[in-house]
Amino acid sequence: MSGQKLDLDGYTDVPDGKVAFVVTFLEMLSAPNKPLAVERDDISLERWTAPKADAYKKLFRQVGEDWIWFGRLTMTDDALEQMLAEPTRENFLPMLNGKPVGMLELDYSNPAEPELAYFGLTPEAIGGGIGRWLMAQALDMVWARPETKRHWVHTCTGDSPQALKFYMSCGFKPYKRAIEVADDPRLAGLYSADKAPHVPVLDK
Repeated sequence: MSGQKLDLDGYTDVPDGKVAFVVTFLEMLSAPNKPLAVERDDISLERWTAPKADAYKKLFRQVGEDWIWFGRLTMTDDALEQMLAEPTRENFLPMLNGKPVGMLELDYSNPAEPELAYFGLTPEAIGGGIGRWLMAQALDMVWARPETKRHWVHTCTGDSPQALKFYMSCGFKPYKRAIEVADDPRLAGLYSADKAPHVPVLDK
């Protein structure tokens, strides 16, 4: 949006080829005072240590293609693998019937304020309570660390319309909004043009 000034009291044109999202940041300042989900013996959580780029991007697409998640797909394989192997970053796979059905990433680069960096399920796993179970595992791990003072996450209007309500129901509270503008990943060939129809492709 070079040369354009954001109008904070009206409309600002978004150039063709770009997507714009309203981002909501949420935080949690203490551990939930009651369990989020019941224990389950049909799901397990596996640590995914130093994922390889091809396997990671494949799962990333499965989880995020309906919402055109693109952040990790624009990275080179070497850069992605180097980032995922950082000692302060932990990745996990919820496993159902021997198959990963989602992804969970926790970023402890700021030990006092860890970030829920990525959280999502594959389409076939949505709606059966796995999301709340997975969040319960994440919160147990984060708040088991004595240095944790604040846990935070962000979501946006490009994501599932259920995401914001879900995070709030788990105990996160909104504290900030921002606007994100980026190249449309569908025009870059990362996804087909029919993905995320709630964010139409603008390409004249």
